[in-house]
Amino acid sequence: MRERILDVALELFNAQGYDATSLREIAERLGVTKAALYYHFKSKGDILLELHLRLHDLGGDLLAELDALPDDQVVVAWPGLVDRFIDSVMANRELFLLHQRNRRAFEQIADDPRHHQANEDVEERFRRLLGSEAIPLAARVRMVCSVGAVFIGLMDPDALFGDEPKERIAELVRETVHELF
Repeated sequence: MRERILDVALELFNAQGYDATSLREIAERLGVTKAALYYHFKSKGDILLELHLRLHDLGGDLLAELDALPDDQVVVAWPGLVDRFIDSVMANRELFLLHQRNRRAFEQIADDPRHHQANEDVEERFRRLLGSEAIPLAARVRMVCSVGAVFIGLMDPDALFGDEPKERIAELVRETVHELF
């Protein structure tokens, strides 16, 4: 039930916005009472936080792989890892769109300890990796640029590229990232 609540909330938050979506609407869509929602989540903000933490889970596996690699192998492995990240973004576009379309809502959960801890973990892992002097500076810059290309190119391609098929945009982002390496 918890996952169903998150899925329905994600759909509604993306369709009408976080602020415009009520717990009552989520409950009605699920065919349950608001009390049933409160059994799983104490607030709408908790639902938003759990959706945000899903994103951290998506990148966690890739970061764990990077953490396990010796620095001299990171640059060689990077294009393949970015390919998998692109696949993950495409498979979970609704989660990424949630962030793009509801930025103000995420300010409300920024001070939550779980949110803070998850963000700090990701940021620390990237800082450690990208700060490693064992990886040539030019490669580290290309790595940062490739992550930026994925986020900017795929976060909300409708706003940037209109009716172009998302798969075509993803392939062009993939080609661009590979050109960096």
